[in-house]
Amino acid sequence: MRVVCLQMDMQLGCPDENFAHAGRMICDAMAEKPDVLVLPETWNTGFFPRENLTGLCDRDSERVKAEIGALAAKFRVNIVAGSVSNVRDGKVYNTAMVFDRSGSCIASYDKTHLFTPMGEDDYYTPGDHLCRFSLDGVQCGIIICYDVRFPEVTRSLAVEGLDMLFVVSQWPKARTSHLCTLTAARAIENQMFVVCCNSCGTAGETVYGGNSAIIDPWGQTIASAGDKETILAGDCDLSMLTDIRNTIPVFRDRKTNLYNI
Repeated sequence: MRVVCLQMDMQLGCPDENFAHAGRMICDAMAEKPDVLVLPETWNTGFFPRENLTGLCDRDSERVKAEIGALAAKFRVNIVAGSVSNVRDGKVYNTAMVFDRSGSCIASYDKTHLFTPMGEDDYYTPGDHLCRFSLDGVQCGIIICYDVRFPEVTRSLAVEGLDMLFVVSQWPKARTSHLCTLTAARAIENQMFVVCCNSCGTAGETVYGGNSAIIDPWGQTIASAGDKETILAGDCDLSMLTDIRNTIPVFRDRKTNLYNI
């Protein structure tokens, strides 16, 4: 499976410009012949404008479905459409959407762990469910940024059978080393591919770190980016999953009677 991350530098509080920019990047990325395209977190608004946030949000993901879903159908490509600031039933959510090759929205996920150090919880409502889905027969899951610091989330997805985890984020440059370590750890401990699509550039006083990466189940980096806007491609050889899971059978050897999570 060929996966392409769109490490995007979006404009804070400018959804029209960001939708146009995301569309251009998707078109450019088709030169890589991807099976899956991946966008970062809250790419429609940036992370995150305090002034008029509700007015800048998508409405029940309608614009994402109309524009990104149409591009998925046009190019016959799966799109993990990062996440957007999104109003639903009068509340603001950090919502991820996934589109298959027909342009149908096959999964959505509201970020469950809101980043309290930046006050995300004062503006957004947390989600109440995890998210699994299938792309071309590959069992996938998605989490958003701060979620990766909570290994219980990824393990909860993994024990149900997961081959690939998408981590979409706006992770600051000051803690880039944490992002690299945590995504590698999630890949190794859960014996699956991890695809991390991070943003770059500056929003307010925060500089975002890029360093998007595609990591295999051994923790080896298939492809990685620097800190500038880029299109990152990598090939995931799914046949290696059986070998690693037979060689180191961590799921068989779990002692669930000892875990109190």
